[in-house]
Amino acid sequence: MFRDLVRANRSYRRFAQSEVIFENALRSLVDLARQTASAANLQPLKYILSCTPKQNERVFSTLSWAGYLADWECPRDGERPAAYIVMLGDTRLNKNPGCDSGIAAQTILLGAVEQGLGGCIFGSIDRDKLRDSLSIEDYLDILLVIALGKPVEKVVLEEVSAGGDIRYYRDGDAVHHVPKRALEDIIVETK
Repeated sequence: MFRDLVRANRSYRRFAQSEVIFENALRSLVDLARQTASAANLQPLKYILSCTPKQNERVFSTLSWAGYLADWECPRDGERPAAYIVMLGDTRLNKNPGCDSGIAAQTILLGAVEQGLGGCIFGSIDRDKLRDSLSIEDYLDILLVIALGKPVEKVVLEEVSAGGDIRYYRDGDAVHHVPKRALEDIIVETK
């Protein structure tokens, strides 16, 4: 069951924008993240929830989408995320949240999959523009943005080719292919 959640948790980039995600669903995902481990239990992560068209547009305009898909700019209107969670680090509590953001982001996405949703984590953000647009205080570092929605694309995993190319791509049917290294290639044997 958990394996199924992990395999279904892909980086989706096209969504049914008209499928509304309500704030209480976002709050429940953040509540899952709130209960995860935190370095020294400092709990420096804070969140901005966005699920209205106006605020969603402000967040969307700050994100860079799918770097390997050179011919695709970003999701068109109607296929954009229905919600976002902006993850922040409160520097008053910890100047370097370390791996807390990764633990929380993965937990949020696994919770989203369990709810029949999908998402994509963004680190490529115009942080200055987002800070201005959402009036984010200076003591809050913008760590990640998680886009959420009902996926409308098929994402398949496949083995990395013999040439070692790990770039994801879309085929002629708009199926999104994600090459993954073999298990044998990532486990390091020691002597």
